[in-house]
Amino acid sequence: MARERSTPSEIPVDHDPSNAWLDFADLALRRAAVLGRLARGRGTNDLAGIELSESDVDAVLLDVTGGSDPDALASAAATMDPLLAEARARLAASLDVFHPFSAICANADLGLAECEVLALVLAVEMDVRRQRLVSFLNDDASNGRVTLQTLGVALGGEHPGPVSVGFGSGLRRSALVDVRGEGPWATHTIVPRANVLWALAGDVSLDPDLPPGARFVDTSHDAGEGFVVVTGTDRLRRHQEAVRRTAGTRFLVVDQPADAAGWAAVVCEATVSGAGIVVEVGEELSAAGRAWIDRAVHLPWALSTRVDLPLGQFPERPWVEVLAPDHDVTDDEWEEAFGAGAARAHRLSPEQVELVGKAYVARQGDFDAAVRRLVSGRLEKLARRIRPARTWDDIVLPAEPMEQLRGIVDRYRFGDRVYDEWGFSARPSRGLVALFSGSSGTGKTMATEIIAGDLGLDVFKLDLSAVVSKYIGETERNLEEIFEAASAGNLVLFFDEADSLFGKRSEVKDARDRYANIEVSYLLQRLEAYDGVVILASNFEKNIDEAFVRRIHARVEFAVPKPPERRLIWKRNLPDTAPVVGVDVDDLAERFELSGGSIRNAAVHAAFLAASEGSAITMEHAVRGVGREYRKMGKLIKVEDFGPFMPLVSAPR
Repeated sequence: MARERSTPSEIPVDHDPSNAWLDFADLALRRAAVLGRLARGRGTNDLAGIELSESDVDAVLLDVTGGSDPDALASAAATMDPLLAEARARLAASLDVFHPFSAICANADLGLAECEVLALVLAVEMDVRRQRLVSFLNDDASNGRVTLQTLGVALGGEHPGPVSVGFGSGLRRSALVDVRGEGPWATHTIVPRANVLWALAGDVSLDPDLPPGARFVDTSHDAGEGFVVVTGTDRLRRHQEAVRRTAGTRFLVVDQPADAAGWAAVVCEATVSGAGIVVEVGEELSAAGRAWIDRAVHLPWALSTRVDLPLGQFPERPWVEVLAPDHDVTDDEWEEAFGAGAARAHRLSPEQVELVGKAYVARQGDFDAAVRRLVSGRLEKLARRIRPARTWDDIVLPAEPMEQLRGIVDRYRFGDRVYDEWGFSARPSRGLVALFSGSSGTGKTMATEIIAGDLGLDVFKLDLSAVVSKYIGETERNLEEIFEAASAGNLVLFFDEADSLFGKRSEVKDARDRYANIEVSYLLQRLEAYDGVVILASNFEKNIDEAFVRRIHARVEFAVPKPPERRLIWKRNLPDTAPVVGVDVDDLAERFELSGGSIRNAAVHAAFLAASEGSAITMEHAVRGVGREYRKMGKLIKVEDFGPFMPLVSAPR
């Protein structure tokens, strides 16, 4: 509906344009009250709607038929109608002057008749005295809000009345007001949204009914399309592209609201603020969202989504679909998040930089801790978090596997240089997959923790009991949730006993074989596309499907340590602060073939034996600790192994 304009010569100059809407509302209410009083010939009835006397019926009949004194009514109308016309003209002229009310009307693209309704409804909502007048017009002391019937009475016969708040009106499509009621249509009330009133009062806070995380983004250009759909892998880059390609200089960025009321809050907030809307959508756009995008044509819209939306979900209005460029984080973006000169020690996506920047402040500038906070909570329900505490000094390995482990660290740390600066292809992904094989206790888990600690990352060890399900398709869903959560933050994903998940595919003999093979195929595809660090640990490397082995970038074998390594492990597990007397670590290392984990267990058991006896840790305690490890592993206790120490472990104690 086009807004009517008045020429300046018709408008008095002694009125404040910012109050013209209030002046109009007051004059409309006074006119309606005077005419209503003359028509009814009685005062308001405080029991209206509860009782109906004969005098009430007489008053209603008089009102319907033209009042008790038609001449008085005509005289009053002749006096007040020109005043209302002047107030209407002043209101129309004031809409060309910037002030809060005119800005809202312009943002909503309202016609003059709709602006008049908004003025009346807001003015009544803001003042109890006006509500008393409306109660009189409603003939109901309990209802001080404008109804559909009183709307027409207050604004005169030339005004379209209730049509101005119809479902397709500017007031409704902009969500500035709502029409509520369950009784007769004429008694339905017109209710403004609270944030419209707060905005007029000077409070520009975000509406609390908006989805959590809603925010405004400003830009310096306003050229663009009215409705844009942006897809891409990174959320921040999608939002940047949406702002760049959509018409407008200010945008309200929100996650998709949960219901129609949430969508109405978004539309109203954007209208009041003069902003476009960027909505982050999941896998589908809700029916309420489609309806509001089609209705709120006065606003520029953008949808941001990681995946292409089905065509059947799109609104009816024309749209432009674009792909957000997958640009790496710029130096300016990095410095804005972490300060000038901050080292780029972690490979973060633009969205991750934004998130880590918030945690960086909360962690008092601890960059590694801020990165580890990326996936806290989401992943911990399906995996166990290990906060690295071990260093390279804690592990004892031969030179070759130690060099391979350090190579894994270098491959992650210098990925940006090789892929970005030197131009090597990162297809199919920048991820790093390592296989650690060897018997239990040889250091696979410790090595994983050391690598993560050196890189400043956390380890998430998969809990197979929470991942693997007997129900078809459930395992894949759990794994997808793990990979999705892991993609949100830099971490080391650790599959212990990997052969149970990455086992060889078999010949299909029944449905179970087919779905087991589907799980393996899914993991193959997911590993290939994952950009992070994955470490597979297995005691039975031969059981792992060969297709996984081909996708492994580093393969480290953890063998049972030789005597020189065992000697160092014994020494490191008998700390200098402990009372150790007469323990021959050279003899223990030569005599007993144990893994690093078993040596640690034997040393700890020896310490508790000594503590219980109130003595220092002796060779006797160490040998007894070894004997306990032998029995636990099911190994025979033979004389050729224990020699002179045989009585210590053969006789019951």
